[in-house]
Amino acid sequence: MPTQIKICGLKDEAGVDAAARAGATHIGLNLYEKSPRYLPLEHAAALRMRTPEQFKVVLLLVNAEPGYTAKALEIVKPDVVQFHGTETAEWLRVLKGVTSVEIWKALGVKDAETLKKSARYIGAADLLLFDAPAQALPGGTGMRFDWSLLADHRHEIPWGLAGGLTSANVAEALRQTQAPLVDTSSGVESAPGIKDMDKIAQFCKAVRDHDNS
Repeated sequence: MPTQIKICGLKDEAGVDAAARAGATHIGLNLYEKSPRYLPLEHAAALRMRTPEQFKVVLLLVNAEPGYTAKALEIVKPDVVQFHGTETAEWLRVLKGVTSVEIWKALGVKDAETLKKSARYIGAADLLLFDAPAQALPGGTGMRFDWSLLADHRHEIPWGLAGGLTSANVAEALRQTQAPLVDTSSGVESAPGIKDMDKIAQFCKAVRDHDNS
């Protein structure tokens, strides 16, 4: 099965079009106000409407209040909501009981113990996104973690790989981890929050070349 590709932190129509044209499967829209990739709700909703139906739209939230989460889901109508903060499994289970939207949870991988503890999200998250540990801002840091930690991990929940992925290293990341989904943001930028259309194309090509090798 082809590797799924998420291009996160898209902010305009050109970026969405470039990701779709390059062969991405998921379009990521960031609602975290402190991020250079932040989008107001109305802008995110407009980009969601712009995105072709065959692509899944992922809405990124960080420790959002329940009321704002509900408003975001209502206005943007994403296919997936990705939580990138300290949201608990209990909270995600509550949300899962009241929405049909797919729920992802990003986890910063420090060591093997982090991976063991990920089992707490069984029944709470539809997918776990293994990322580098959070720095000043969660996500989009350009940092990676030790992929070898995933070698012996028994995945009990569908998962994806994030953290410092670029066109130069994504093939090696896939060889080491066999990740079914890869997620990049800063790895396809010319500056924080500024997507580079050529880098988006190069990243997706690197993934597809690996798939076909």
